[in-house]
Parts: sequence; structure tokens; C-alpha cells
Amino acid sequence: MRVLRIALDTTVTEPDLPETGALSAIRDHIGATDAVDQGLYHRRALLHIHGDGRAIGLAQNNTAWLASAWRGMALYPTHGPVIVTARAQGGEDASLDDGLAQHAHAVAQPVRETLGEWRTRPPASNEAALNELLAYAARDVAPQPVVCTALRCAPTPTGPCAPPCPSH
Repeated sequence: MRVLRIALDTTVTEPDLPETGALSAIRDHIGATDAVDQGLYHRRALLHIHGDGRAIGLAQNNTAWLASAWRGMALYPTHGPVIVTARAQGGEDASLDDGLAQHAHAVAQPVRETLGEWRTRPPASNEAALNELLAYAARDVAPQPVVCTALRCAPTPTGPCAPPCPSH
């Protein structure tokens, strides 16, 4: 099963989990012995979060928290590494598709860059820092308009040219 692991250092990897026994593998990847919380940040994705991460002192995972951009608002912070899976219609875990995986990778890059910049230019406050990161993430996961290079039609904001142009 295709999943993403978002580490505290902002790296996003794609471990391949077995279809059966996925929950056990998820526990292993986030370092939990029992409690694994699930966050519904996107209608098609589940975030698997260490259930005791904050209580045992795991650092906040800013990259995973930025999945809030999928909801368009800041949600509660996540602590420790996070596993992202797709969410099947019945609510169970499923393999991620390319679009969701690309969104997670798109969010991780500006977080890495911004955290690097903050070493020389610290944010004015925690709130300012979180707002800056959320703005970058929202920008990077927003649907991009389709541009017609033939200039013979009127592309729609989210789809192909309308009416369909002979160039497409």
C-alpha cells in the first residue's frame, strides 16, 4: 500500500506498507507502541499520528500540520512522525494516489526552505510563523489553472479548454 511518511526533519518518504497488517506497520513507522490517532485533514486522506506524541515530548511536525492547507484553516498541531494514507469510501486506509502524494511533497518543500530562512530571519511570533507556513502550503496545494498554449480557446480555471480546442 502506497503511503507517505512525514518526518520531523521535513523529509517525505514513501514506504510501501503491506495491505494486511497495515496498522502494525504504521505503528512501527511513527514509533507508537499502542495509541495511533487518525486525523481527517482531507476528504480522501487520513493522517496517522502518534497518540501520545505531545505527552512524551515529541517535537511538533510542522510539515504534517500543514496538511491543514487541505482544509483551508489551521487545525491542531501534530507531534512526531506522521503516516498519510488514502481514505476509502468506508473510512478505512487505502493506497495513496499520485495527486495526494504530490500535495504532501509540495507542502514539504516550502517548509524546508522557510525553516532554513528562519535561522537567519526568525519570525516575529509563533502566530506569524504558523501563518507564513500555512500561506505557503495553501498556495502550493491550490489547483493550478490550465493555460492554453495555442491561444485559440478559453481555458477554465480547473480543466481543459472550453469549448475543447483542436490543439488539445
